[in-house]
Amino acid sequence: MPYTFKPVKGCKAERPTYYELRKPLRKLLKKIKKLKSRGNRPLQMDFEEMLDALIYFHLEEHESGRHLVQALEEDTFAREVIAPSGIKKSSFFEAINTRGLEQLLEVFEGLSKDAKKILPSAHGDLGDLVAIDGSLIDAVLSMHWADYRNGAKKAKVHIGFDINHGVPSKIFLTEGKGDERPFVSRILAPGQTGVTDRYYQRHKSFDEWQAEGKHFVCRIKENTTKTVIRENEVNPGSIVFYDCVVLLGTDGLTLTEKDVRVVGYRVEGKDYWVATDRKDLSGEDIAMIYKLRWNIESFFGWWKQHLKVYHLIARSPYGVMVQMLGGLITYLLLAIYCHEKHNEKVSIKRVRELRIKIRNEAATPHFLPPDPDAIDLSHSTQAYAST
Repeated sequence: MPYTFKPVKGCKAERPTYYELRKPLRKLLKKIKKLKSRGNRPLQMDFEEMLDALIYFHLEEHESGRHLVQALEEDTFAREVIAPSGIKKSSFFEAINTRGLEQLLEVFEGLSKDAKKILPSAHGDLGDLVAIDGSLIDAVLSMHWADYRNGAKKAKVHIGFDINHGVPSKIFLTEGKGDERPFVSRILAPGQTGVTDRYYQRHKSFDEWQAEGKHFVCRIKENTTKTVIRENEVNPGSIVFYDCVVLLGTDGLTLTEKDVRVVGYRVEGKDYWVATDRKDLSGEDIAMIYKLRWNIESFFGWWKQHLKVYHLIARSPYGVMVQMLGGLITYLLLAIYCHEKHNEKVSIKRVRELRIKIRNEAATPHFLPPDPDAIDLSHSTQAYAST
């Protein structure tokens, strides 16, 4: 439904809440290389307008690209703040599928680093923890690159999730059948601890990660062959019932070259077996680290449900990656906003409040904040220049 906002000419303080949400982007955007037209025609949408359109798409839960383009054409708030007037469907989809990926990656990586400086850190005593997992995205049959199985097309995003700060830090995109294990080394930095499910169990990888100085806590199959080198003490009454330094696998086939630590523990009658190279922590700490892996599952569920990230507005690998990055950037902005405004983690309650506040401001003619000087609303491009 179109907003009934009537802009105040020459005033940039008309949308303080939306500008406050995107405030962390200001410094980053000044460093980003500008998009250039590939022909004689000028760009119909510059990078900052493209980024705002992607944020608007996820923030307002649009269900398709056509829905978004209609809003950009008919919604007063979107026309005045998000995109230039007169943006057409063809220009929008051309931009999404062919431009801005390099810049979006820079913005995402920079914003993720900034978020880690702003957001409080949890579980710091356990190290720099990164949960790693993949999530499937339903694709249409015309997306031939998104191979999955006969009659079904799916893409897959591979995410590195900073457990300590509760934010995504890395992303890769493949076809639905894309193997997730090779991305661990690309996601982790030396000194970080990757936390993974048992799909990632690969003994050769355990050796490689240790050689790279990258730690791991990986659930393994219960029946994995273990050659015990040393037994660690287990505390009576603990959830941990097994703690040994071992070689994993079968000699001549899958045997690890480097020893690993295996911790077995029981929760609510269910046994878990976890392999790790972390020998500086207690068995209970290792169990806690693996439990924290659930945070990435919660993130995927929330991201998918409340930001409509998997409602694709592009069909090419390039365009899908553009959309995924737009969704991650939106989540990071929300995480920073909720912390700074409410000292809370992201929640749908706070996101709804944000949406309502933006709409109320848009519906109020000549709206100004009580103290315009209290909010720095300078911007890096002409997208928000005075009219």
